[in-house]
Amino acid sequence: MKELWKTLFQIFWTFFKISPVTFGGGFAMIPLIEKEIVENRKWLDSEEVADVFALSQSIPGAVAINSATFIGHRIGGVKGALAAMLGVSVPTFLIVLTLGASYLFIHDHPKLEAAFVSIRVTIVAIIVYAAIKIAKTAIVDKTTFCIMLAGVPALFFVHPIVAILLGALTGVLVVFIKKKMGYQQKKKNDPAANPDYFMGAGI
Repeated sequence: MKELWKTLFQIFWTFFKISPVTFGGGFAMIPLIEKEIVENRKWLDSEEVADVFALSQSIPGAVAINSATFIGHRIGGVKGALAAMLGVSVPTFLIVLTLGASYLFIHDHPKLEAAFVSIRVTIVAIIVYAAIKIAKTAIVDKTTFCIMLAGVPALFFVHPIVAILLGALTGVLVVFIKKKMGYQQKKKNDPAANPDYFMGAGI
């Protein structure tokens, strides 16, 4: 029981630290989540985090809260999901409450406006960095590369949910066609899909 509460506190504290500095929403959280969850804590790997973000964007709600909840659930079940959700929500709530109360006094301050202009530009860089990190795990073959190429311009004309559904349907259709043509679909946990498997202890 003591270990459980320790893990829950770690989940809460991890997202509590991430939340206040993620200007720009859920996408800006990706590099920080990857650093904390994958590199520092080693709770999940990069592919699992990419899957979580893909799922979080395909359901209603804020991407940041959805992602934190999914990750918390993967680590500590329902209690872990609640700890992550509280961790990511409490700092934002307090910051919004404070800014809302003081908005009338500071919204015309030139230095504050200059700071937020710089923050918006930095957010663009963070989101581009996050996109590159996710692309490394999401683009695994020519099919996924082509879906990405088609998806980017499509987002200028269709709703993101429609783009996600079209991407899912395309994936199902491609797998169906490959099976009909006799191709074997390798899974992520398939030893044959790992080139290092036969080089080490997996022999």
